[in-house]
Amino acid sequence: MSDNRLGWMLDQAVQDVPHARDAILFSADGLLIAHTSGLHRDNAEPLAAGLSASAALARRNSGFTDQGQRIWRQSIDEYDAGYRLLIAAGPGALLAVTAKPEVNLGDLTYRLQKLVQRVGQELTSPPRQDVGP
Repeated sequence: MSDNRLGWMLDQAVQDVPHARDAILFSADGLLIAHTSGLHRDNAEPLAAGLSASAALARRNSGFTDQGQRIWRQSIDEYDAGYRLLIAAGPGALLAVTAKPEVNLGDLTYRLQKLVQRVGQELTSPPRQDVGP
């Protein structure tokens, strides 16, 4: 079970982009790591599980492109009520964000790439060791 210690980073990211709604950070196998404060954990957990399957499908279908490496990086789904972005966020981690139709997708994807860099560092940072007597 997650303690949501990275939730503040997700909150900041969606607050910095007008019309962004909520975000979740989760493992590739669908376990919730963090979520924005506006999204209740009971709603975030099943989203993480379902979106991990979407990411697996996207990775599996990356062979559709014939040029270069076939590594899936992100997906953007459009709905009547807005967008959902699903992004690889480091080894074994994924980030999903929802936004209203009015969002500037360029601004949002830029901000999310910056967030992925920060989150990746947090996820791979070794735990601090007690130093001193």
